[in-house]
Amino acid sequence: MSSKSEKSLRLKGHLLVAMPGMEDPRFARSVILICSHSNDGSMGFVLNQPVVSPKFSEILDELSITDYKDDLVDTIPVFRGGPVEMGRGFVLHSLDYSTSASSRIGDLACISATLDALRSIASPTPPDHAIMMLGYAGWEAGQLEEEILQNGWLTTPATHEILFETDHSRQYAAALETMGISEELLSASSGHA
Repeated sequence: MSSKSEKSLRLKGHLLVAMPGMEDPRFARSVILICSHSNDGSMGFVLNQPVVSPKFSEILDELSITDYKDDLVDTIPVFRGGPVEMGRGFVLHSLDYSTSASSRIGDLACISATLDALRSIASPTPPDHAIMMLGYAGWEAGQLEEEILQNGWLTTPATHEILFETDHSRQYAAALETMGISEELLSASSGHA
């Protein structure tokens, strides 16, 4: 027998995949990793919306973190994590780096939002995988569940491959493929009963 609390927590570590009819243009064709999901609301990060500027090195410079190699640091991608607090940075990274300030997302990854995390990622021995996120996506209590019921999102468990090994331009199709859905069929059938 599961309680209401247990049911509401099951989306942590899952991906939200926007349906073709997503009305909010900020989330069209988006893939979002849900990092927290409770009776109080939900938080996640859009995985497939890279930004041209700033580069990771520019973020480090802005924060006066200067002991890094440009050529290595600028291979770390920077993404628009969502429309909430876009001036706030988060690092989604593999489990080989973690501190007491890191939030673990199951056996997949951690989220860190400290200067120490940025220094570690810029160091000669960074985590195996790291992505810089600017801002996040957030939902009030019950809002995400309602959007799912209204056919705004599909959900699927996140995988290491989709998070860290799939190019952002392929993440939407890859997430659909984990559910056995073809992007072409989904697009062609949207809006039909």
